[in-house]
Amino acid sequence: MARLLADRPTDTLTIGEMARLLGHSHGAVRNAALTLVRRGEAGQSGSGQPSFRANAKTAAAAQSAVISPPGTHAPRAQTAATSRTMIPAAATPKRSGPIRRAGGQLYHPRELADLPDVEALNRLRDADVPVLLYGPPGTGKTSLVEAAFPDLLTVAGDGDTTVGDLIGEYTQADGGGYVFQYGPLVTAMTEGRALLIDDATLVSPKVLAALYPAMDGRRQIQVKAHKGETIKAEPGFYVVAGHNPGVHGAVLTEALSSRFSVQIQVGTDYDLALALRVDARVVRVARHLARQVELGELGWAPQLRELLSYQKTEAVLGTKAALANLVGIAPVEDRDAVADAVVKAAGVQQVAPLTLGKQLPATAARQPPGTGSAHRGRSR
Repeated sequence: MARLLADRPTDTLTIGEMARLLGHSHGAVRNAALTLVRRGEAGQSGSGQPSFRANAKTAAAAQSAVISPPGTHAPRAQTAATSRTMIPAAATPKRSGPIRRAGGQLYHPRELADLPDVEALNRLRDADVPVLLYGPPGTGKTSLVEAAFPDLLTVAGDGDTTVGDLIGEYTQADGGGYVFQYGPLVTAMTEGRALLIDDATLVSPKVLAALYPAMDGRRQIQVKAHKGETIKAEPGFYVVAGHNPGVHGAVLTEALSSRFSVQIQVGTDYDLALALRVDARVVRVARHLARQVELGELGWAPQLRELLSYQKTEAVLGTKAALANLVGIAPVEDRDAVADAVVKAAGVQQVAPLTLGKQLPATAARQPPGTGSAHRGRSR
């Protein structure tokens, strides 16, 4: 990447242009370009569709390859190389160590189709097979996608999501006029990036329909709001979606389901919770409640997100308060069952939701030495 920019010192190149010149995926090129910018070895202009050019340090950076520490390079680069050399799945080394996500958090890969989940998702991306991840909130669906695709863009879906939130809309410029600001779908298409539609089943089907032409054989969309412009998807563009079946209003329509050839159920890995040193008694409670949910006897059970939150709360406020909070975050209709499970597993007499108590009595202000009535009595 540095050598390409150094050889064209007067040129400003987009990610798409560099990908075509180098013959690599857009995601890999983007990661390399941003790494050079972070190291101060290349310049960047623009943000929505950035472009890059050489600076005073680029030529020196081109003299030797920089190998990222384990766990920091993009899984997509590994997968693409594997595809080109046609290595059988059984012979491919499995990456099972923690992966650092863009926000700095660690993700611990899980097994999927005899592969680490991040590797399986990258293979599906290379084959352009869209994936729908479904399961209760807090099981790690978003974390998995972020770990698998460092070039990810995300749309947080809900009932208020509009077509403009996906494709773009006009916004007022500093000079007073209006300019068209492209949305994440257009950016992902033009830069060959991965796009996550989180909580996709909360989005109106009419809004999601704007996404479908980009996912099928056409791989293009028409931006009617911007002069009817046609946007074509660059290689590497990929869509993955998340679905929380138990959330009110989440409807998996046939039109949406049919667009995702692979649908993967994501549940909480309770063994991972134990490995992360969450209180074993609380993990036991979560397992018990999860079994009740499976049997249809209960509607809620703590997932990995709640277990990790319990761990942090316990470290700050203590076990009693953390147990009370675990009961308090359960839906009202399930709180009694959660409280009973906590009482049995934790060996406490009773537990109720974390609640503010009565007002604390005021404490008298401490007087500095040498003051007070006794001292005033001795003064003349």
